[in-house]
Amino acid sequence: MNIVLIGYRGTGKSSVGKILSERLGRELVSTDAEIIKRANLSIPDIVKRFGWDRFRDLESDVCRDLAGKDGLIIDTGGGAILRRQNVEVLKAHGVLFWLTAEVRAIAERIGDDTQRPSLTATKSFTDEIEEVLRARRPHYEAAADHVIQTDGRSLTQVADAILAKL
Repeated sequence: MNIVLIGYRGTGKSSVGKILSERLGRELVSTDAEIIKRANLSIPDIVKRFGWDRFRDLESDVCRDLAGKDGLIIDTGGGAILRRQNVEVLKAHGVLFWLTAEVRAIAERIGDDTQRPSLTATKSFTDEIEEVLRARRPHYEAAADHVIQTDGRSLTQVADAILAKL
């Protein structure tokens, strides 16, 4: 069984994944890192050259490949849940934990991130986060086996909450 971390960027998936990996002695795999490795391009470059659809196609390939393995901790990109097939393959051999945070906390955590292009291109940073979260919320809710709030919790406390659910 895989442990799959879903949620918007800045909710702690990568950092909590590292803690879980250390505690459980499991391999941590980032879908974004796998996409970058396969494409030999950064995410902004993939999107700029080929568009979001091609990025999502690569993401689906990675989700399918990782879901076929066992015992992984999978740190997904924030939009992996937008395609039903990604959720289906990840759920087939995994438990999905939705890490959540308030917009203000997310904005503070990712304010300096240059590795992801804008998703709306026309909104302020905070407005973009609000808009994207509003659109994705139903997808996260439908995909999640468990919801873990990260606001006001240390990374260790978030990892503890996940382990308690297992």
